[in-house]
Amino acid sequence: MPPKPPSRLFSIPPRFLCPAVPQQYIRTIKTIHPGKPSRFNYGHNLPILGSSKTAAFLRKEPMLPFRTGALAVKQGMTGIYDPETAKRIPCTVLQLDRCQVISHKRRDKHGYWAVQVGSGTKEARNVTRPERGHFAAHDVPLKRHLAEFRVKNEDGLPDIGSIITASLFQEGQFVDTRAVTRGMGFAGGMKRWGFSGQPASHGTSLTHRAMGSAGASQGSGSRVLPGKKMAGRMGGEMNTVQNLKVMKVDAANGIVVVHGAVPGPKYGIVKIQDAVKKPWPDADPMVGLSMPGTASLAVAEG
Repeated sequence: MPPKPPSRLFSIPPRFLCPAVPQQYIRTIKTIHPGKPSRFNYGHNLPILGSSKTAAFLRKEPMLPFRTGALAVKQGMTGIYDPETAKRIPCTVLQLDRCQVISHKRRDKHGYWAVQVGSGTKEARNVTRPERGHFAAHDVPLKRHLAEFRVKNEDGLPDIGSIITASLFQEGQFVDTRAVTRGMGFAGGMKRWGFSGQPASHGTSLTHRAMGSAGASQGSGSRVLPGKKMAGRMGGEMNTVQNLKVMKVDAANGIVVVHGAVPGPKYGIVKIQDAVKKPWPDADPMVGLSMPGTASLAVAEG
């Protein structure tokens, strides 16, 4: 048990012992009263509770990337011939569409460090008034898609309005991609979970692809346990594919080609960020980021 706190200096005596004390004085004492101490982790110089938000943030902090990611459009798959191995490498083509930094999420205000990124464009008549106010407050154009990318600290927050180009990623580095998978509709147990099905003979009638029993009787409480694999809606869920190697980068056209398949349908939105299970790329956190005026000036000078 925590040590018993000492007697408070401004403790309020019972009313019957001091009937002449004005009510205003009692209210003043209550305002400067420190309040009831917590019976958990009471005292100074004690370790942080493992179930607190601060401890959770410290556990996750080493896994957070140093810089922001980008929103891209999945244009489809292709192949790249490798002359060294004489093999065709399957790749996915991702293209950045007017990707721009919209706002920041700060630790002192929101509880974490993050960068809000928008891509595409949208007509003002199709944007709600709160959304138009959000874009106007940060002096950025209207965007069709918005997403957040967690970063490690304040150094990974680029200037609001910065344009994110394909040069944010370098050839040879590894990235993680996140997207919503293709919706398959209502699917059975064999397609959704890989069930083997029931026997083709020996009395099986019209239930060759059925899942069979959904659970025991008294042994499991005469009920179907939560999380049971059954037929239902398949797809349409956020999925992450990690450790995809960047094969080609075309900064002029905003194209990033990655090795392997990426979740989601064609022309779907994909989130790209540095892989958390690979060494961080040796690059400046602000590479591939530029303000709209400086970007146009660089193109004109080139």
